[in-house]
Amino acid sequence: IKTESNSGKKYLLKKIFSSHNIGDFIFERLTLLFALSVFLLVLLMGYEMYQGSKLSIEKFGWSFLVNSTWDPVQEIYGALPIIYGTIVSSFLALIISLPLSIGVAIFLAEVAPPWLEKPLSFLVELLAGIPSVIYGLWGIFVLVPWIRNDVEPYLSDKLGFLPFFRGAPYGFGLLAAVLILSIMVLPIISSISRDVLKSVPHSQREAALALGATRWQTTIIVLKDAKSGILGATMLGFGRAIGETMAVTMVIGNRALISPSLFDPSYTMASVIANEFTEATSEMYLSALIQLALVLFVITIIINAFARLLVWSMSRKWKTV
Repeated sequence: IKTESNSGKKYLLKKIFSSHNIGDFIFERLTLLFALSVFLLVLLMGYEMYQGSKLSIEKFGWSFLVNSTWDPVQEIYGALPIIYGTIVSSFLALIISLPLSIGVAIFLAEVAPPWLEKPLSFLVELLAGIPSVIYGLWGIFVLVPWIRNDVEPYLSDKLGFLPFFRGAPYGFGLLAAVLILSIMVLPIISSISRDVLKSVPHSQREAALALGATRWQTTIIVLKDAKSGILGATMLGFGRAIGETMAVTMVIGNRALISPSLFDPSYTMASVIANEFTEATSEMYLSALIQLALVLFVITIIINAFARLLVWSMSRKWKTV
């Protein structure tokens, strides 16, 4: 028995290190190393941010997340208005862009002829590749004047009885950030939703049509089958909106304020870090900014992991059909 075991080990080693398999063996281990290095890099980033924010964590603890005062002069730091601005701007942008994105995805996947689908798909993906600073400049010179002169006066006149549409029409504020974010996340949700819809087998459509369903009813059936993947695409767009920096910084007004009015300026976590990192002259100030980055890092990781899981489960489901 011992002789057979030794011979089996020799055969296995010979098979691994033979001239035919040595390249595959090295390639497999090398790619595994690359994959693990990405995971280790994420852990290292989280660890470094935790180490850099220890001073702030020890002083403020959990009150950092619920305190509303952000005062570098008195060295009192509370992230609640900043978290509020981040979540509200991203959520409202998602509400605006989601119907448009799903409509674009349905048209590209179910309605558009092949000669039109390809150029339109390219244009949608091209929007996702435009640098955010370009969106910011467009926001400053085009979007903000339009909001200040037309949109905010109209909303204030017609809907001023609501707290969401009260205040002076500055142009720069939460409303401008919401609109520019909705434009930026639209191509992401659209392209991923289109791919998810296309991953639904054609047999589903053929079965629905064979049973007498109209084209619109067939599309509804396909949407139901792809709902988890579309939800994943939505969460990815939400994650992009939360982490967006330059375009939002240029139009949101940059003021740590909790206000129900969309006309008032606001702040996001990414904007605070971008604006104030170079001004952090004290250790506590720098530590508070790094703690804010850690909060943003954790939120982004959770949202993107959940979204990827939904998209993966959708793709895996239809591969097994």
